[in-house]
Amino acid sequence: MSAPLKHISVPTVTVVASEQAKILVVDDSGLTRSLATDLLVTEGYNVLEADGGSSAIAIARQNQPDIILLDVKMPQMDGYEVCRCLKQEVQTSLIPIVFMTVYDDRQARLQGIEAGGDDFLSKPLDRLELLARVKNWISHKRLNEDLNRTEQTLFSIAKAIESRYTETSDSGERLVKLAQGFGEYLQLSEIEIQDLMSAARLHDIGTVGIPESVLCKQGELTPEEQAMIRQHVLIGETLCQPLRNFRGVLPIVRHHHERWDGSGYPDRLVGSDIPWLAQIFQTIDIYDALTSSRPYKQAFPKEVALDIMLKEAERGWRNHELVRQFCLFIQQEGNAL
Repeated sequence: MSAPLKHISVPTVTVVASEQAKILVVDDSGLTRSLATDLLVTEGYNVLEADGGSSAIAIARQNQPDIILLDVKMPQMDGYEVCRCLKQEVQTSLIPIVFMTVYDDRQARLQGIEAGGDDFLSKPLDRLELLARVKNWISHKRLNEDLNRTEQTLFSIAKAIESRYTETSDSGERLVKLAQGFGEYLQLSEIEIQDLMSAARLHDIGTVGIPESVLCKQGELTPEEQAMIRQHVLIGETLCQPLRNFRGVLPIVRHHHERWDGSGYPDRLVGSDIPWLAQIFQTIDIYDALTSSRPYKQAFPKEVALDIMLKEAERGWRNHELVRQFCLFIQQEGNAL
């Protein structure tokens, strides 16, 4: 008999009025900084200044500006390197970066795009162009902040949905901790680890579209019910699709049930065609499922769970080398998780 449906309570999200926009101007030329600052302060913006790359990174981390105006040619650390550093860190990755440069050639702009830059301003700065670009990117940043609130709502919904078929309240957070730990063990980037942790919260959000009677059924599923269950990855991808922060999460949500030999779903991907983060997440998700209690099963001891995973890898369902690394990780870190 199916477990009773628990009440799902979703918090109300309140959009707070935007505070005064904060702009960081980075340039080793005091004259350029003063010109940009004077123009922006006159328009009512709160302006911070940095004369080099290291100080710019420190100020951005501490003050979280709405936009960064960044010179390209600076001593010690050029603008491209500063941009790459900021875009690789979760706390600063979504801050719009507009390069200020006298370079107007195609190669310089391509290099800026590759570094993660969002836009370009040509020196000497034109007042109208400067103010128009700044206004546009601040509006863009504010929209992203609203989307972040929507993300938090999705996390809350996913947690409520999870409670339908788990017997403990900390199951989701245990999977998040597992994702973080294994990601660090594999020396993934901060952004990749964040994507894994977000996927830990959202990977099964698509089950919102699956009937309770199917989701918690005890006993074998019919072919029709199996097909219904498999739709949850597509529903989940659709729910997360509009949010910019989830671009790296989407492949995980869609493909975490693929198999190495191509017998998985929804796209029957084979081997390395399965996105790398989806492979990693699938590994920790299987371990978590095996070692967790469900309305229809008891939890396996970790040694039994790892043995099952190794046998599935030998059968061709999983990336054998990745499963082997995960076993080593659990043997080293398992007691701390």
